[in-house]
Amino acid sequence: MESDFDLLDRWRAGDRNAGTRLFERHFKPLYRFFRNKVGDDAEDLVQQTFLSCVQARDGFRGDASFRTYLFTVARNKIHQHFSRHQRKQGAIDFGVTSVIDLGVSVQRLLAQREEHKHLLHALRKLPVDLQIALELHYFENLSGPELAVVLAIPEGTVRSRLRRGRDLLREALTELASSERADSTLTSIENWAEEIRDKVLGPKGS
Repeated sequence: MESDFDLLDRWRAGDRNAGTRLFERHFKPLYRFFRNKVGDDAEDLVQQTFLSCVQARDGFRGDASFRTYLFTVARNKIHQHFSRHQRKQGAIDFGVTSVIDLGVSVQRLLAQREEHKHLLHALRKLPVDLQIALELHYFENLSGPELAVVLAIPEGTVRSRLRRGRDLLREALTELASSERADSTLTSIENWAEEIRDKVLGPKGS
């Protein structure tokens, strides 16, 4: 099977079929990445992310996978999106500010289980970069080295970042439900990840 970077090179050279194949391979995970942060703007940001990958003259190779490259571009896009739409003046600190702090309205996602609804809402109460870290870790199974590239932090910092994210997530869940239910929800994240990923955050009709 042709590699992602080979398809990207062909797309940059004008091969639209290569672009279609690459888009189809990665549309769903990229859509999920944006869905719990920007709601209905997710598809537009997916398009912008792919366009940036095609237009970039020096897309990185090294040891990074195309998926890591794509999520790195996507993180930059989410930062730019929020910065353009912020109501207050000044730079946004994405290590402190959450989606909810930014006043972003995400329409109710089609989660049937109460725990799923609480989890997705609690994630939106975390600082944006912590939300990104946890969602990529649990929903997309990114490794520590991959997260380090996406978040632009040392690999040794990833573990502490995830630990802090889980601590804040538990606090947010406790505000929404009992501490026992919060503990149960955190314990079950890995078990529920596939269901949330495919049935709740996936594109409509997928």
